[in-house]
Amino acid sequence: MSMRRLSQPKPTQVESGPSALPTAVCGTAVLAIAEDWVVEDRWWTGRPLRRRYFELVLADGGNVVVFHDLERERWYSQVG
Repeated sequence: MSMRRLSQPKPTQVESGPSALPTAVCGTAVLAIAEDWVVEDRWWTGRPLRRRYFELVLADGGNVVVFHDLERERWYSQVG
């Protein structure tokens, strides 16, 4: 049996303001940040993981979770 990872992060377009907080996702304005948190893991390896996650409420009524990869300076979306 082969194993596959669930919920692979996908690169996404996020606009951010001066404080690095998301202001739009794929062109849709962010109405509110419901929650944000930081995950730091694998710091003892050559491939550390440092991400800042945001659960967002969008102007179109949608909710989305995005994260900023703090090591590579890229934005991703991830479905639970």
